[in-house]
Amino acid sequence: MPSQLPKNGIIVNWESDKSHTTISGLIRPYPTDAKGQVATKRLQRDAESPRSLAVIGGSSLALFVLQLLVSGRYGYFVDELYYLACSHHLDWGYVDQPPLIAVIAWLARTTLGDSLWALRFLPAVADGVLVLLTGLIARELGGRRYAQILACVAVIVAPLYLGLGNLLTMNAFEPLFWMGCVLVAIKIIKGGTPKLWLLFGLLAGIGIENKHSMLFFGFSFLVGLLLTTERRFLRSPWFWLGGLLAFLIFVPNLVWEIRHGFPTSELLRNVQRSGRNVSLSWASFLAQQFLVMHPLSAPLWLAGVWYFLRDEAGRSFRVLGWTYLMILLCFLALNGRVYYLAPAYPMLFAAGAIFFERFTDRRNHTWLKPAYVVGLLVTGALLAPFGYFPILPVEGYLAYSRAIHFGPPQIETHRMGPLPQIYADMYGWKEMAEAVAGAYNKLPPDDKQRCAIFGQNYGQAGAIDFFGAKMGLPGAISGHQSYFYWGPRTYTGECMIVMDDSPTNLSKEFDSWEKVATVYHPYSMPYQHFDVYLCRGLHWPLAQLWPSLKNWD
Repeated sequence: MPSQLPKNGIIVNWESDKSHTTISGLIRPYPTDAKGQVATKRLQRDAESPRSLAVIGGSSLALFVLQLLVSGRYGYFVDELYYLACSHHLDWGYVDQPPLIAVIAWLARTTLGDSLWALRFLPAVADGVLVLLTGLIARELGGRRYAQILACVAVIVAPLYLGLGNLLTMNAFEPLFWMGCVLVAIKIIKGGTPKLWLLFGLLAGIGIENKHSMLFFGFSFLVGLLLTTERRFLRSPWFWLGGLLAFLIFVPNLVWEIRHGFPTSELLRNVQRSGRNVSLSWASFLAQQFLVMHPLSAPLWLAGVWYFLRDEAGRSFRVLGWTYLMILLCFLALNGRVYYLAPAYPMLFAAGAIFFERFTDRRNHTWLKPAYVVGLLVTGALLAPFGYFPILPVEGYLAYSRAIHFGPPQIETHRMGPLPQIYADMYGWKEMAEAVAGAYNKLPPDDKQRCAIFGQNYGQAGAIDFFGAKMGLPGAISGHQSYFYWGPRTYTGECMIVMDDSPTNLSKEFDSWEKVATVYHPYSMPYQHFDVYLCRGLHWPLAQLWPSLKNWD
């Protein structure tokens, strides 16, 4: 007699006679009672078997190793140089980010060193852990071994995740906090102890200290609770204690923002007014989600949205579907960058993998299972270079891109060189420091003691601080982002090496100036091609002039 039994959010189709059980079209020689208990128990064993954990862990380890193998290619990314500078000025906040990334940079350079491999070790770990979390989410949702594998593969081949796992940035760690909270929420919904809300709050609080976008996740999750029957959790004191814990962890950064007049908000307003970011229509924003998450994975995450919002098997987890939609609406309304939504997709991959697994089993299309995984892996390798994953040497990337007439989407409105922006921002920094060092080392000893090196942005200043320190250069000063807070130190302006300015401006500010070097690299961003000037006799004391040099953009 056919029947359906719910188990772990899955509707199981089975038939039985005295000798065997048929599950979704698959014949297995297990005896069963009249209620079909063996069928559901077998699926549960499949979902929770140690072999499934081993496969998830192996996938996680494979991506980690792959990231390490390519981590030394190309060069230091501009933001990595800035975070290294921030790690020498540890504080509870910075103009453009909360404090955690500076702490991670400090931890990396003090324990592993400051090589590319050392800096990108923890991002590689984070990328591997994201695969692990995705597999565990699929497992908790009731997905069997194949669903867990498929969800992991979808994360591994997503071009954006490949790129983020190869750079020391906040974005490499952001998905861990979002998906960590999702995994905890699923456990609670399935009947776990409400004390787990404290773990949810802990992850959310640390996530805010990593990147303020965690607040969008928290807001959207709360809206999702209000729109579903899971609003019942709002009556639990543990829910509010978890929220209080998250707030308390956020308090030091919040106090820093208040004391400094909310510089992060000022920066965001400046960026919006400047028109620096590429403005996307809602349709273009959505279309680029298909690209950065891998076009072949689109049916998977779309099925994940359906599973959470409309499928009967996912109704208990409907809050997660609403969470995704609310985050999407927030970033559409705020004209966010295309990668802002990236941390939300692993839970959709997990749910979509369950939907796909069930679909193929019910229709006996089991051949689709290996075919889809192989298709994802092959096309993922083909798209990886366009996700800023440096699997090819730079000349190979340029030839590949020209051959297929394809490249990653542009995120800023700057004029481009031969390389897309993220790759281009890994080139030219050491050469920049060498050009400045050549001019600085020609100065008389007395001038060296009082000569400041001024960079127009944190990339220029960060290059001097990192590469220049090994060339005998003093630390740079700049009015850009958090460098503004670090001030002019003891420099007066009587002697300055100024990068990237115009003779017209310098004539107004100094008694004399002379061009002493030119900075150029064929692969760097065009706006990093400039002249270097030795200037003397600033018309005003540098400390007095400093407030006017603030540049937050």
